[in-house]
Amino acid sequence: MTPPDETQQPIRVIINAGAGTAGGSALAVTIADAFRARGVRADVRAAASGTALEAIIRDAIAAHPRALVAGGGDGTVSSAASVLAGTDIALGVLPLGTLNHFAKDLRVPLELDAAVQCIVDGHTALVDVGEVNGRVFINNSSLGLYPDMVRDRERQQRRLGRGKLNSLLWASVAAFRRWPFMTVVLDVDGMHRRYVTPLVFIGNNEYQMQGFEIGMRERLDSGKLSIYVVRKPGRAPLIWLAVQALVGRLRQARDFDSALASACSIETRHARLLVSTDGEVSMMSSPLHYRIRARDLRVFLPPSPV
Repeated sequence: MTPPDETQQPIRVIINAGAGTAGGSALAVTIADAFRARGVRADVRAAASGTALEAIIRDAIAAHPRALVAGGGDGTVSSAASVLAGTDIALGVLPLGTLNHFAKDLRVPLELDAAVQCIVDGHTALVDVGEVNGRVFINNSSLGLYPDMVRDRERQQRRLGRGKLNSLLWASVAAFRRWPFMTVVLDVDGMHRRYVTPLVFIGNNEYQMQGFEIGMRERLDSGKLSIYVVRKPGRAPLIWLAVQALVGRLRQARDFDSALASACSIETRHARLLVSTDGEVSMMSSPLHYRIRARDLRVFLPPSPV
């Protein structure tokens, strides 16, 4: 075992005790030991809630550590990234959530010891983040069907005590029973287009939208947002579209319009609307102004191109 350098400022590690495989204080000890075994001191803090997580992140940033490591799912990593974007502090990722999209797209190892080693090795690169009305996102943002389902799912979990998967199923059924369509005017590079659509999806860099790589990104430093607008006109075609998406058979020309741009705006008939950013839902004012913040976040990753 390599003894840690006690004269060096410790790496700050923040874990979400409620995320996926996270396990609170026991996991904090395991992570600290994993860094110590590699000669690195790590100050590990566990957050019991989203509010506590944000407070711990800001407290850690105030100390200006040489690195900040976020352990949890995409929501935890997004919270840390929103504070670190535009600074010279590097973000490390310990994938402790359920899906870990950001970590997978960066090719960060999903196994804990390997992810710790990735941070200790010290290889960093600059990647893009997206922004909507001042709010940063690392993966994607959407409006329409998805944020409506997430809000309903959270309400069922809170009021009815249902599990996450069960709540999502019931929320999906309820969303399809309502008329899940909205009128939007999309402005991309000065070109205006009107849609009646159930879903607008804005990605940080380009997503693969067909085949077995659906939802994956080849790179995170292209300096572009990917914009997808579903254009199925009714409930039955929309359900069929969802089935096709699940089996990887979406076809762009038939099912949705897409574009790549450094910025775009979306206007609706409503003054305020629900918008999801990395799975978190909030109310925002229309119009929505999206932009890419090119190479604004420094991250630890394996020594290979992003």
